[in-house]
Amino acid sequence: MTDTTMQHSIPADGTTTSAAGLNGRSLGWLRFMWDKATTEDDWSDQGEPHPWWDRYSEPPMCAFPRFDLAEMGYVLPMMVEATPAWREGYTRILDELARRYVTFWGGIDWNTLIGPDPNVDRYPPEWLMVVPEHLRGRYALPGWTGNGIEPWGLQPDPVGCDGNLFYRGWLNLLLGMRHYVSGQPTQTTPFEVSGYQNRRFTWTHQRMAQFISDQMAARPQGPHCENTKIWPFCVTAAGLGLKMYDSLLHTSLNEPFLDWIAFAKKHYMGRDRQGRIDWVAFFYDPIENATMTFPGPVNGYSALTLVHYIYPQDPQLGIDLYESAMRQLGWNNPKVPVVQLADDPQMLSIGLWMAREIGDTTTWDRLRTVSESRFEPRYFGEDDSRFAFWLGLDEQWPRGQINATMMMIECAEPGAWSRVFNSPNNTMYDELTVRGLDYPSIGIRRTHNDIRRRVLEIDTFAATPSRRGTTTSFTVDNLPYDAMISLEVDGRPSDTWHRSQPGAVAIDLDIDTHRIRLTYA
Repeated sequence: MTDTTMQHSIPADGTTTSAAGLNGRSLGWLRFMWDKATTEDDWSDQGEPHPWWDRYSEPPMCAFPRFDLAEMGYVLPMMVEATPAWREGYTRILDELARRYVTFWGGIDWNTLIGPDPNVDRYPPEWLMVVPEHLRGRYALPGWTGNGIEPWGLQPDPVGCDGNLFYRGWLNLLLGMRHYVSGQPTQTTPFEVSGYQNRRFTWTHQRMAQFISDQMAARPQGPHCENTKIWPFCVTAAGLGLKMYDSLLHTSLNEPFLDWIAFAKKHYMGRDRQGRIDWVAFFYDPIENATMTFPGPVNGYSALTLVHYIYPQDPQLGIDLYESAMRQLGWNNPKVPVVQLADDPQMLSIGLWMAREIGDTTTWDRLRTVSESRFEPRYFGEDDSRFAFWLGLDEQWPRGQINATMMMIECAEPGAWSRVFNSPNNTMYDELTVRGLDYPSIGIRRTHNDIRRRVLEIDTFAATPSRRGTTTSFTVDNLPYDAMISLEVDGRPSDTWHRSQPGAVAIDLDIDTHRIRLTYA
């Protein structure tokens, strides 16, 4: 299927293109992300994150607010395709996510779940499904990080340690996204990480990326997350962060991960006689020499967890994993209803994203019907200016982790996620750029800079509807110093601009839906 064919089957409010700009759902989710990111709360050991940060989804493995921070950032570099001339709002959100990530609550599992789990023989039966059968009752559940377990011992630094790959792997990815969106190379800027008993450790993005790469090179089977488990899910995400680092800084730190892919194909997955993937490891414990796999069709979920991390790095393996999951779960079979074998909407959302990505219209239509009918998409908040999928949970706030994946479908054209890592837009930093926008009073749905015709188009809207009609201004810079300027607003010539400094103009207008056309010659 081609991407063009795919577009015809997607509901009008369920997709967007860089030409049309961000759709209403994306803009509503962005508004709520802004609320979460810019509202102060206390992530120190003396405080507690605001309850809208998702530390409830995917228990027991991912029920930590750090996962909300990391995954919430995914849509922002994708949104840049629609608004390459306006990125400062995205940068602010990413800064606030990264600031929280390195706190006590960001690494709460590594800093508090110390040594063997004292409740190892008292897990509820449904949780034991994620433990190899012969180890149940004496083996720490996924989610128990176990800092201090031998043979590594207690390691206070959540970044510079043998385990805890998922912590530094997603932090590396988050910082890479911040670099890409902002265009500001901060890889040598020091930052502090809060570790065990509030000890502080100083790192840079550059040192952390090198540490991850070196650790992968030294451990072909992959570094571990919880002691003593190696998770393909975490390793593939860490590899994607290294790929982003390489694409931005022209390094080769991702090469050890490519070797890990070859190892994983031999040891962490198997194929049937037709060459199709028929099982994938959920995790592997080298100390116990135990591989956790799910029985029967449920194993499709293990394949799905890897798809959007693998696909930008090894597209064919990503497709193979997706097809394995769809075949085992039956989600691509029009003759049977879509059945979710586990109560995990995250898995269906990944399948939905990948169906759209590769143009699998049959599966897309089936899964989209489920998500639209069962995931409770709705606008909320003041003037219904926020949007999320509420999942029928009757909670005060929407779940961030699941919405992070669902909004990857809403916020950009198919292929945008892969383009972030394989063909990033590195020219936008030197092109005309909007700065000083009073977001979230006024928002931008789309920008388009036609270099050949020397025209910048900006589509605005009232991000806070109660501010509609009030006056505002913003700056467009990176203009040629001697450019002749003309401005149109909604197709009519306008003189509501002035040169604010060499190479920059300030534009005054009211907060509302407008199409601005700035011509420079």
